[in-house]
Amino acid sequence: MKTVISAKDIEELLGRGGDIKSLPADAIITPSARDLLRDLENRGPARSNGTVSVSKPAGVATPPAKPLNSKSSKSELEAFFNSSYCHSLKEQICDIGRRLWQREYVDGNGGNIAIRVGDDIAVCTPTLVSKGFMKPEDMCLVDFEGNQLAGAKKRTSEILMHLQIMKRQPRAVATVHCHPPYSTGFAVAGIEPPTCMIPEFEVFSSVAIAPYRTPGTPEMGQLVAELVDKHNTILMANHGVVAWSHNNVEDAYFKMEILEAYCRTVLVTAQLGRPAKTMTPTQLQDLLKIKQSLGIPDPRHGLKECELCDNDEWRPGVACAVPGKQETVVGYDAEAEAAVQAITDQILAQMK
Repeated sequence: MKTVISAKDIEELLGRGGDIKSLPADAIITPSARDLLRDLENRGPARSNGTVSVSKPAGVATPPAKPLNSKSSKSELEAFFNSSYCHSLKEQICDIGRRLWQREYVDGNGGNIAIRVGDDIAVCTPTLVSKGFMKPEDMCLVDFEGNQLAGAKKRTSEILMHLQIMKRQPRAVATVHCHPPYSTGFAVAGIEPPTCMIPEFEVFSSVAIAPYRTPGTPEMGQLVAELVDKHNTILMANHGVVAWSHNNVEDAYFKMEILEAYCRTVLVTAQLGRPAKTMTPTQLQDLLKIKQSLGIPDPRHGLKECELCDNDEWRPGVACAVPGKQETVVGYDAEAEAAVQAITDQILAQMK
């Protein structure tokens, strides 16, 4: 399988003093990574000690040389929490919070965001603060049991769900939870969005529904975490949506935009009075191959074409282009029919 290079991979390579020329020639470059490479090329090389190297992108802080965890000393954790690197992560969270609020994916002080920053520690949003008006100094540092390690404000009450996702799915580096109305509508109805309709949704999203439990409880987090091995976007029944990313927090947010736009498009399609046109099995297989090459989970990886699509729960009647499973027809049994008829005749005779 080819190597997938993200913008974060390039930033980490440059942070170590590496050269982008060392990237595999046949690697798959994500769109964000391609934009970063183009930006670096436009800036030109920077000279240092007589050698030519690629300059480090502006605003990219270097992560700590020593990996931290919940057992690190208080002074080490405080130093990290107040470092320029952690400040850049806090700014990213604030940026994503503003986008959620501007798109009306959150209301009041709803929604929460977390970024893994060590083996068992994460930076997260505070409780009772609108996602549209957060500041870097509002952020909190917690361990994977939910204990707050740093930060002036109290951590979000729903942090346990984010942490359980990260514990269950080691690839999860960031999580975003919010209440986008169209997607949440599907969650309230208990219906997974139909598939085989739009490429972006098929490639970047893998959706499942977790049963309702009281927000913030370990039970809710556990039900969500049980689904993240094969799905990166979870509809939380009667609540909202949470997504995780193996790249960065912006990528987790992108999954919200993709899902919400998709759910809105599906509902518009259902109102047009004509059956939706869906993808062929071959077309869907092509998209799943791209998805698998990007390292995005999906329970359909490896399935046969006839098993790929199931829209039975979608009541407006979207029909898949993928052939459905044939029903088993029970044959006519003459002897059994005769026996039933004889018993019926005896009962009727006794009644007379």
